[in-house]
Amino acid sequence: MSIDSSARIDPKAEIDSDVTIGPWTIVGPNVQIGSGTVIDSHVMIRANTKIGKDNRIFQFSSVGEDPADKKFEGEQTWLEIGDRNVLREGSNLHRGTAFGGGLTRVGSDNLLMPYVHIAHDCMVGNNTIFANNVGISGHVEVDDWAILGGYAGVNQFLKIGAHAMVGGVTHIDHDVPAYMIVSGQPAAVRAVNTIGLERRGFDKSTIKQLRTAYKVIYMRGHSLQDAIAQLKIMREDCDALQLLIDSLESSKKGIHR
Repeated sequence: MSIDSSARIDPKAEIDSDVTIGPWTIVGPNVQIGSGTVIDSHVMIRANTKIGKDNRIFQFSSVGEDPADKKFEGEQTWLEIGDRNVLREGSNLHRGTAFGGGLTRVGSDNLLMPYVHIAHDCMVGNNTIFANNVGISGHVEVDDWAILGGYAGVNQFLKIGAHAMVGGVTHIDHDVPAYMIVSGQPAAVRAVNTIGLERRGFDKSTIKQLRTAYKVIYMRGHSLQDAIAQLKIMREDCDALQLLIDSLESSKKGIHR
């Protein structure tokens, strides 16, 4: 363990033997930090936070802070962070609220660029990328492999589907279906995230089917329920469509059209 002499560690914190903590960092009570994690200088880990293995947290980040919610009254709530995440400088992640289930969770292998804000009760999957100054409001779900461009903002209680991409400086006020690109002011679905899918090894046949699914949803005048019914028929030849169907059927706030 390498802890700078100027760091302040609460006696109730549990820190693995090979964690590195830089100067002037503060670690509060009920914090667990897994092996191989490196925490730079001037980081605040407030309380009630579980951090997994091999994470890197850059300077001036605020992790496990009280939620910015007027309903919060000091109850015991938590933030959980998985393994191999990178939180660049100035990132801030808040704990959950009792109203929202008491937990904010970030999975593994995510990249949070400078000044990203993840609010209370959010659920972030694995292998996501949040570019500079992205902000997601409370109770937002971001599924695996999603990418959010710089300065994108997401309203509360919304869902960003797996493999979706949100363009920079885009305001999201409806759910984003899996695989889709949403951008612009006002935000609209533009296409399937083809380049991202190619980079992740999706074959040409699957991508072609997803493009057809995009046309079924957005270009052929179907109601959403009729489009879902057609996608379920197409799913027999393309397993990847199930993620898209799930994201459409689970939408509570309506999807971007």
